Amino acid sequence: MDRRSLIKQAGIAGVLAAGAAPAVHAQAAVRWRLASSFPKSLDTIFGSAEKFSQTVKSLSGGKFEVSVHAAGELMPAFGVVDALQNGTVEMAQTAPYYFTGKSPIFAFGCAVPFGLTARQMDAWMEHGNGRKLMDAFLDQYNIKSRSAGNTGTQMGGWYRKEIKTVKDLKGLKMRMGGGLFGETMQKLGVVAQNMPAGEVYQALEKGTLDATEFVGPYDDEKLGFNKVAPFYYYPGWWEGGAELEFFINKKAYAALSSENQAIVDAATAVAARDMTAKYDAMNPLALKRLVAAKTQLKPFSKEIMDAGYKAAMAVFAEHEAKSPEFKKIHQDMRAFQRDQILWARFSEFRYDGFMSSAKL
Repeated sequence: MDRRSLIKQAGIAGVLAAGAAPAVHAQAAVRWRLASSFPKSLDTIFGSAEKFSQTVKSLSGGKFEVSVHAAGELMPAFGVVDALQNGTVEMAQTAPYYFTGKSPIFAFGCAVPFGLTARQMDAWMEHGNGRKLMDAFLDQYNIKSRSAGNTGTQMGGWYRKEIKTVKDLKGLKMRMGGGLFGETMQKLGVVAQNMPAGEVYQALEKGTLDATEFVGPYDDEKLGFNKVAPFYYYPGWWEGGAELEFFINKKAYAALSSENQAIVDAATAVAARDMTAKYDAMNPLALKRLVAAKTQLKPFSKEIMDAGYKAAMAVFAEHEAKSPEFKKIHQDMRAFQRDQILWARFSEFRYDGFMSSAKL
């Protein structure tokens, strides 16, 4: 090749390189951090955040990566909303009702007493007004939300003694999740305690706690509650379908390309479905193991359920009187729930009732 040919080829290569540079810049790698409110040991809930991260990386061909950090690594479990608000992290995974100290409205993004089931919550959020109403509320915190999965209807917790009547709840020291549930149980005489799940076993063993509620058989078995509190009650009427959420910093999301926004949206959907399915698959097996280990499975009496319902409705009425926004969201959820229950009478309830008594 002669000198003029070399110069000509070099010139073409230079033009091509100049034209390619903007494209390379447009595909610059994106790195996000996600802070979870949960420990790594909970492969159900924390696993949802890991599934999200893996899916983002796969869909982007490795150009978009999200590092996942368990509670306490970057900040305390309950510090994620503040971190998102000030832009310390781009994303969090949490139970919104942990933040009812900021506003009781947070609870509607997770679970409220006698609220929606997992499927009903999904329907309200994605095809009712739920997501729109909650994101309008979360706007003041610079947050947008996506589902991280649902635990399904939870269990009613572990107790050192039998709970036969409402009187048995009086003075009971119980560790419980945040939200309107605590206010409801206080009306029934329960002394609400808030502590990390990792400290509960010793508190039950020493008697400084009389009871605890967490999630359900699969998670509860890992924490060993059955060894120090033999009575396991059901159902968890305060969490008919507890939704875990991905909270996303709005500015960080807006700064993404439309392609990467679509990747985030798709990856949250994959992670949410995976977590709910995992709970449904794992809880029955764990429950059988717990019963085989002499756990005493007990239903809450109708008296306790009725008293809980009455107390919960009083709590809702008190908050509605103080906050028009709370009332708007609560009433929208209940209207949606009424239609869901009506339909379920002709589908789920009848079918499930038959199958519960059928001999498979």
